Amino acid sequence: MISRSRWLTVVAVLSLTTQPALAQERPLRFFISVDMEGIGGIGTGAMTTSTGKDYSLGRELVTAEVNVVVDAILERLPDADVLINDSHGDHQNLHHTDLDPRVTYIQGAIKPLGMVQGLDGSFDAVLFLGYHAKAGDPDGFLAHTGTGSVKGLWLNDVEVGEGGMNAAFAGSHGVPVILAAGDSAAAHELGTQLGAVTITTKTAETPESARLIHPERVHELLAEGVDRALDRLARGGFEPFYLGSPVRIRMRFASTTHVDILMSIPGMSKVDGFTVAYTAEDADQAYRLIRLMYRFVQS
Repeated sequence: MISRSRWLTVVAVLSLTTQPALAQERPLRFFISVDMEGIGGIGTGAMTTSTGKDYSLGRELVTAEVNVVVDAILERLPDADVLINDSHGDHQNLHHTDLDPRVTYIQGAIKPLGMVQGLDGSFDAVLFLGYHAKAGDPDGFLAHTGTGSVKGLWLNDVEVGEGGMNAAFAGSHGVPVILAAGDSAAAHELGTQLGAVTITTKTAETPESARLIHPERVHELLAEGVDRALDRLARGGFEPFYLGSPVRIRMRFASTTHVDILMSIPGMSKVDGFTVAYTAEDADQAYRLIRLMYRFVQS
């Protein structure tokens, strides 16, 4: 868990945001993981894939949403260190040359930690943008966990989606998720599970269509949400999503073949024809294995 001294530093820095930058003890560090399905203005799956209609517009929308959040952070904390991790599909979606030049950006999908690549205990807070609900959520827009091959994921008997999985990794390093933005089902899921400030960008009309909020209004909500999140962070109002150690993984797939292939991993056990289980040392090890299981092992 994050130390008391570290939290006191966070509180001290944020309390000085109206003072000259030189008065701050140290710059705060923010990690932003950016998915695409939950971005405001995206109402079809085609907008999230490079071969789909209006993907170019989807790229503009996701870039604009990230810029709004970055602007809101840097307006309060001009010396903040902001790392953005492209976390959707091939992880090459943002027009990163249009981002604020003070941020850094991770691009590319071949990375062991996927959506949380680059995140460690040196960060003070995590923000999720463009997120969606977990696989099987009947109220979610394009809801899934990792890929369509995954039908359910549990960590220490807590069912999680991508947001919960990513938050558990962050929590194992003592870092809280302070803001999560996405469709209404994702906002409910992550707000309840993580206690983060949530922003709703749309509501699923069906699993593959959405009732959209105009991007301009979403931008207003995001800027307000960042302010609220920073205020809460200054008061020590967030707790990391910490699941303890060890971490028991249970993962259900659509295919029995996928399960049979995964049984080649030492220590893996078969719960039933569609489900495997594994006990990892901690959430860091669990995350790496989960990403291997759904991203790089194909049935």
